[in-house]
Amino acid sequence: MSYYSPSELEVIKLFKEHGRSLIVKFRKDGSTVDYPKDFQETLSKLLRKGAIERVASGDFNWVKYKLKEDGDSTEVEYQKALDWMYAQLPMYQRLGESAYKKDLLRTLEMSKFFGHPERLFRSVHIAGTNGKGSVTHMIASVLIEAGYKVGIYSSPHLVDFRERIKINGEMVPKAEVMEFLKEGRDLIDQIKPSFFEMTVIMAFRYFAKQNVDWAVIETGLGGRLDSTNILMPELSVITHVAMDHMNMLGDSLESIAKEKAGIIKPGIPVILGRKQNDIYHIFEEKCKSLKSSLTLAEKADFDFELDLKGKFQRENANTAYVAIAGIQTDDPISLDTIERGLKNVVMNTGLRGRFEFLSKDPLIICDIAHNQEAVKVVIEEVSKLNFDRLNIVYGAAKDKDLNNIIEMLPVDASYYLCSPDVPRAMDSSELMNLFSAKGLKCKRYNKVSSAFWASQKNAHSNDLILVIGSAFVVAEVLSLEFKENF
Repeated sequence: MSYYSPSELEVIKLFKEHGRSLIVKFRKDGSTVDYPKDFQETLSKLLRKGAIERVASGDFNWVKYKLKEDGDSTEVEYQKALDWMYAQLPMYQRLGESAYKKDLLRTLEMSKFFGHPERLFRSVHIAGTNGKGSVTHMIASVLIEAGYKVGIYSSPHLVDFRERIKINGEMVPKAEVMEFLKEGRDLIDQIKPSFFEMTVIMAFRYFAKQNVDWAVIETGLGGRLDSTNILMPELSVITHVAMDHMNMLGDSLESIAKEKAGIIKPGIPVILGRKQNDIYHIFEEKCKSLKSSLTLAEKADFDFELDLKGKFQRENANTAYVAIAGIQTDDPISLDTIERGLKNVVMNTGLRGRFEFLSKDPLIICDIAHNQEAVKVVIEEVSKLNFDRLNIVYGAAKDKDLNNIIEMLPVDASYYLCSPDVPRAMDSSELMNLFSAKGLKCKRYNKVSSAFWASQKNAHSNDLILVIGSAFVVAEVLSLEFKENF
């Protein structure tokens, strides 16, 4: 007997006929626009069975679903390769500073082994503390709308590590991951790169093999010693700089800015997202010494609709808008194309975790904001929404100084404190001590899922649940199966 019902098999067939992805549009009453009345129920069953996954959504009126790869022997082999990769390679996302490699030696050696793939495509290189992920995906979305084949490298991933490596919004195939690991395994065993170093070269090799027209590449940490910095891009972009990762990048805004400025290359134009008076001279002097032009993005003037929510995304869109003007494409990119690109970032690229609406009854929003500046702007956006009570699911990495962040959190919210399932996580008991000392109403939970379910149980229809504090927390919530009301 088939594991799937006839109606489920029909929907699976439909996915395969549409390249394994479907964008489903919804009416205000929750019914689907282009499909039969019971279509959404069938999708829900396939989600619960793990046959499909929800990869993007927008404003409660559309969801993009993707058919997962078949669970055959290839899937088993892929899982074995993945287990080996996670066991062998230190990942900053899980371990923190101990996984950070402070030079480019291993990256350069792997690049040489795979034939210097970064030299085979045009690229845009993006660094910064806040906004660099959004800007990366905005630029990529515009280039996709312009008809280009566009590689996207970004980090961290939330649910599937292949989120880091995409072409036109589609993740790198599992077969490509296995091929890369098989070909490079001896070298990886020998030089022991970090997880990030390995995925950077995996991305560059994949983009080169697929002959992308452009690749939009986001740095992981800093810039000067970041593995992505072996690129010689067409354009360098630096977004807002703030205090973060001080244990690795330095304990002052100036030292952090110098690390970000490390992506500036001789003669390559630079776009700066914001003029920060305390550190502007660093970028100005670096550009002057390398004969690179410097353009400020904050002076851009446009009024396009954005699908990424929050006033703070306007600054990111300014940066992307000016960056597009600085890219020497084969044909000029029209204003209409830029407008479509900025309006369809999530649909085109699959970006998640940026003020993302997960449900509307109750309203659930998640955001990967994890430092003082990012949390501040998210809380400001939340304050503009209409709701009765605010419930915040919060977790953090143990290498974060949370005192300044806690100071700006709303005192009238209920906090559900949790520890994400990574070695870097701050224990929820420590969070409890910090939050209680500030007089905040809070309870602690050992697991993200426990905190999230408790927040849902206690939330009324007109309440708001905000998931924030760490990409790890957002990732675990996105992996949960809960009723999404669109």
